[in-house]
Amino acid sequence: MGYPGKNTKKYSSPKRRFEKSRIESERVLAITYGLRNKREIWRATDVLRKHRGGAREVLAMISAVGETPKTVARRDELINTLQRYGMVGANAAMDEILSLKIEDILERRLQTIVYRKGLARSPKQARQLITHGHIAINGQRVSVPSYMVSVSEEAGIAYYATSGLADDANGERQRIMNVRA
Repeated sequence: MGYPGKNTKKYSSPKRRFEKSRIESERVLAITYGLRNKREIWRATDVLRKHRGGAREVLAMISAVGETPKTVARRDELINTLQRYGMVGANAAMDEILSLKIEDILERRLQTIVYRKGLARSPKQARQLITHGHIAINGQRVSVPSYMVSVSEEAGIAYYATSGLADDANGERQRIMNVRA
């Protein structure tokens, strides 16, 4: 175990640093989702890699020893986690988990959901509103744009109560509403 106060990397950088097709696809993702840098894409890729690895592990356990209570519990835990975040449906199979894409992870970020709900004019502005403390989930201020929003929390996303944007007469809020209309 390392030093508890030291932050650790939560991503792994690509093995081929100058691969043109990967760089172009990452650039498109960064623009589409208003990401600050490529590390956010790599972090989402690692989350996706973890879920897909868990699905492969469950499939390997089922093929090796059959459906034991342990494998069923692990499969249900993995599916329930992804259902909580709305990445797979109610009757999801392991194939659906294996077919997840990076966009599925990026769509569940608070920054993207704030933009999709019409609380901001662009993904970049959504990021700014979140970091400046104008966005709340169920009345609780959240200042992390990469926060993964569960399906149950999605309806509670709104402007923070003491934010200037919470007032309908705010000029910036009216501009946001006019752009979305």
